[in-house]
Amino acid sequence: MQVTEVLSDGLRRGYTITLTAAELDAKVTEKLIEAQPEIELKGFRKGRVPLALLRKQFGQRVLGDAMQEAIDSAMKAHFEATGDRPALQPKLQMKDGETWAEGRDVVVEMTYEALPAIPEIDLSGIALQRLVVAADDAAVDEALANLAKSAQSFADRPEGAAAESGDQVTVDFTGSVDGVPFDGGRAEDYPLVLGSGSFIPGFEDQLVGARSGEMRDVRVTFPEDYNARHLAGKEAVFACTVKAVKAPVPAAIDDELARKFGADDLAALRAQIAERIGAEYRSAARAVMKRALLDKLDAMVSFDLPPSLVEAEAAQIAHQLWHEEHPEVQGHDHGAVEPTDEHRALAVRRVRLGLLLAEMGRRAEVEVTDAEMTQAVLAQARQYPGQERAFFEFVQKNAGAQQQIRAPLYEDKVVDYIFSRAAVTDLPATKADLEAAVKALDEV
Repeated sequence: MQVTEVLSDGLRRGYTITLTAAELDAKVTEKLIEAQPEIELKGFRKGRVPLALLRKQFGQRVLGDAMQEAIDSAMKAHFEATGDRPALQPKLQMKDGETWAEGRDVVVEMTYEALPAIPEIDLSGIALQRLVVAADDAAVDEALANLAKSAQSFADRPEGAAAESGDQVTVDFTGSVDGVPFDGGRAEDYPLVLGSGSFIPGFEDQLVGARSGEMRDVRVTFPEDYNARHLAGKEAVFACTVKAVKAPVPAAIDDELARKFGADDLAALRAQIAERIGAEYRSAARAVMKRALLDKLDAMVSFDLPPSLVEAEAAQIAHQLWHEEHPEVQGHDHGAVEPTDEHRALAVRRVRLGLLLAEMGRRAEVEVTDAEMTQAVLAQARQYPGQERAFFEFVQKNAGAQQQIRAPLYEDKVVDYIFSRAAVTDLPATKADLEAAVKALDEV
């Protein structure tokens, strides 16, 4: 077996792997001898089939396995000897695109882009500020008011009073398109909160000002992306009868409200809310500090990047942004999306930081534990009520899905490792300061 370098240009590498016909024949013989004790053929006892007959019967089948095994072994030895780590799976093909014929040497061309050498960074020299915002009484009071609103009831307005936005109207309605009623377009005694956005755009607005006992025709146009395709984009008329108009009555902020939300009393509920708000503030502050860290790391290092990784990342960014601009396109049945210079510049940053964080994590022996993976998978599974088990089993069997979950976990653990060794200073701040800093993240 011989491995010969034929290309070394930046991070691009090229080698030929030569497996002589004699070596391949010996490998086939070795595998046949290994399998011989378990093989039985008509006329021969188990384990007594002559090797020549085994070669005739199974040689071609074993040949492919022997060839692949020998090449894989050569690749492994090559990477161990050179220390190279390929950015992507190496590309293998027969030399000059030839077709191999039995009795000839096997000559395979292997090409890949090597991961670059990444410099070490003195983490203690990185200075960061962490915004610290307290969950004050005003924030807790605001959250309590929202809880009381969510637990609100409704009381009848005075007779003849007009419905206002936020009121609940009880209506009977029948919908029709071109004068023909359609399935699912009829209801009786339906409690509808005006301004909730639960009905087709424009429907609720046309009931503002209605009074109990009044009949109104509500004219709307179904959205083009409406889930009932036979109604999408069509104009409809809903004949509505308003049977009651009720005003919202927020729930009292007291121990009874607290018990509705699982707390022993109002004091316990306030404590729970304060802790939740504090956790939200800490999460937002971490995101701000993480961006500051990545900006510093990006400015501190410079090294060659594998072009294939940059192009793949640029294509992914372009594709993702295209879908954000065209939310009506759910699948991938669309034309090619060409990356722009802006996409490539962002791809360069992401690839550089991704490689840097991966290498820093490798040197620090950062790992995502099985328990952390399980917890993350279960958390995502909860997004699919009734299908949690199916989602969990899908991830268990799908290496790509596992990597999508593992990658952000790993990155966060590496970032936390860097935080623990950087010079971090706590900076007291207000909620407004934190909101402005978070908003700035989206503007960059």
